[in-house]
Amino acid sequence: MYQQRNIRQQADGQFDDVEYGKPVTIGDNCWLASNVTVCPGVTIGNGCVIGAGTVVTKDIPDNSLVLGVPGKVIRPITEKDRLENFPY
Repeated sequence: MYQQRNIRQQADGQFDDVEYGKPVTIGDNCWLASNVTVCPGVTIGNGCVIGAGTVVTKDIPDNSLVLGVPGKVIRPITEKDRLENFPY
């Protein structure tokens, strides 16, 4: 994972790390597909699935399916979904 930062050069030629993005928190048992962008300061709850190419701009509650630009909660992920898709 990377944090966004802005590196600036001082008058003497040295570089100074002066700005950092806000931390991103990703819960347990989450799946982020390819090309997902998570904006600074966002928290993704436990058990979430984030679809390919989604831009997550706001906090996501636990057990949510999120798609789109910007990312929107499509529906909750239920225990029934887990049993149908992962019967083992």
